[in-house]
Amino acid sequence: MTENRARSHRPSGPLHRTRALPPWSLLAAGALTGGLLGGAYGILKPPVYSATAYVVAVPAEKSDPASALGFAQAYGRVATQLAVLGDAQVRADVPVRTLQSSVRTATSPDAPMVAITATSSRADTAADMADAVARALTRHAEDSRAATNVELQQFARAVEPAEPSSASPAVTGLVGASAGGLLGGLVLLVRPKGSREESGRTAAVPGPALAADVRGAL
Repeated sequence: MTENRARSHRPSGPLHRTRALPPWSLLAAGALTGGLLGGAYGILKPPVYSATAYVVAVPAEKSDPASALGFAQAYGRVATQLAVLGDAQVRADVPVRTLQSSVRTATSPDAPMVAITATSSRADTAADMADAVARALTRHAEDSRAATNVELQQFARAVEPAEPSSASPAVTGLVGASAGGLLGGLVLLVRPKGSREESGRTAAVPGPALAADVRGAL
């Protein structure tokens, strides 16, 4: 009878097997799942190529380097405006919307230079877009040269990239594994305290013979 009671208190079924798993199994499962999903994302996502063209602001006789530096900052903001992109779309052979979503500019506080970067799923298209925007920007600067006393010249043309700039499947898999392991660790932290204790140990029930010995000793 005592044995039957002991059996009746023993947890059974999938819940018992889940609770009996070691805590690190959640970390391993999360890391494995995240790594597989991240690697699959890196394989299925189309590669992205980036190309960058550079233009430099040159002061005229009536201007100074500080003025050229200030106008370079201004031209960096103007480069992505519709007036410039509208002229660049013909040479780049892409719609203005594509240029708006794919072209970014960067300037330096120390040098009167503007970097124009374009991204595309094709390496040649990325280079063509960057060059087209750079040429359109220099033409707009030339129209205002008499007022600004600053000339914008093309410093370096965009080079067609040989490799994609997007992350490789190995990198995305590593990022996914890290995120999955972190998620598994958070699950371990937020579990109820009773569940954590039951997963770490199993309650011991005295057998019939041991119980009889205890009663005889008393």
